[in-house]
Amino acid sequence: MAQYQHLFFDLDHTLWDFDANARETLVEMYSRFDLENRVAAPFDEFYRKYLHHNEILWNRYHQGFISADELKWKRMWRTLLDFKIGDEPLARELSAGFLEVLPTKTLLFPYTKEILQYLKGKGYILHLITNGFERTQWSKLNHSGLAPFFTHVITSEASNSLKPKKEIFEFAMEKAKAFLAESIMIGDNLDADIQGAMNAGMDSVFVNHINATTSLQPTYTIYQLQELENIF
Repeated sequence: MAQYQHLFFDLDHTLWDFDANARETLVEMYSRFDLENRVAAPFDEFYRKYLHHNEILWNRYHQGFISADELKWKRMWRTLLDFKIGDEPLARELSAGFLEVLPTKTLLFPYTKEILQYLKGKGYILHLITNGFERTQWSKLNHSGLAPFFTHVITSEASNSLKPKKEIFEFAMEKAKAFLAESIMIGDNLDADIQGAMNAGMDSVFVNHINATTSLQPTYTIYQLQELENIF
């Protein structure tokens, strides 16, 4: 659409396949820390527990109830506790190893680089707004080859705010020297990305990879990234 000049993407679960990369990383950690013997359970069972606790703690972090550090190690701590392992040093070591390896993973959703190249070729200015941590997100971008596509990368850490709060979007507008009317948010998270854009008065594209249902009304909804070609 002609009115848009600045396209603001989310990173995790929108372009960078967080779940696939996290699973691959945890497989490595399971082997490195001999967890199959210590946990006495197959990897898939451990992984299901991890996903459960990770989702709960990310929500608590988004709501400001816990710190970034607590999120990072307590998701491992809680997972281990489910297997009767009350070992905080192990949880912290596991977290450190996970966070070291995860950002080096390079699995993207289908058509990610192609759509970014298409959009840049049409003259759009691309940015990121992510609730991730500064060092971690830049590592993901550099390892996966996505960094050159984006003019500005706005993280929750650098902006001192979190999606869906409008302040992080206001920070992004200032950083990119963009106006809301010429900007649009593109992301998979209904709360952080879509409700966040609404809070800021910005149009949005809901990237509905998982065919979720919602009462929210994003400006556009797509089910795969290539469908952005029908909008822009």
